[in-house]
Amino acid sequence: MNVFENYPGYVVESRLINLYKANIVGFLFFAVFILLYGLPFYLLWDIKESFSLMKDNISNKASNAWWIYGLVVVAGVIIHELIHGIVFAFFAKYGFKSIKFGILWKMVTPYAHCKEPLPVRAYMLAVIMPFIIVGLLPGIYSIIIGSLPLLIFAILFSGAAAGDFMILNLIYKEDKANLVLDHPTEGGCFVLKKIT
Repeated sequence: MNVFENYPGYVVESRLINLYKANIVGFLFFAVFILLYGLPFYLLWDIKESFSLMKDNISNKASNAWWIYGLVVVAGVIIHELIHGIVFAFFAKYGFKSIKFGILWKMVTPYAHCKEPLPVRAYMLAVIMPFIIVGLLPGIYSIIIGSLPLLIFAILFSGAAAGDFMILNLIYKEDKANLVLDHPTEGGCFVLKKIT
């Protein structure tokens, strides 16, 4: 796709993240969210008892806990990308016809891609919404009910949003009148600035 020819009247700027760097930043995010969610959890609940119950559940030969936890993680990844796609589609002129799901195999990174440009705020909402739904809200709820598996899920999917936060960092200062077009093959986007 030659994006420069497809949008006459706009100056197009590429804003990319390094996917290798995103994975490293992800580990830092895990540490941050372990503290953010884990500290209140630790202060409110008996963490040793929670670990003991989870360990017993996993080590029980009759239990399907490993399979269940694995399926929950896979479901979380799918839900994360579906949320991106749903929010993109909500704001896209052609809805789900403009959305493509896939995997960047060189980094084994799943993605949801919007093929049409969106207003900056709409794009930012699509980028941050999976963190809110499968990271932040489960993190808060795990602290309220004292669920260690849910806490681990929340930490995992909050940390997994590192790349999304890196993309937000590239565009949050943009004029809200600009458009953002998802990059079709890399982590990041193009910013379309109207020529005046």
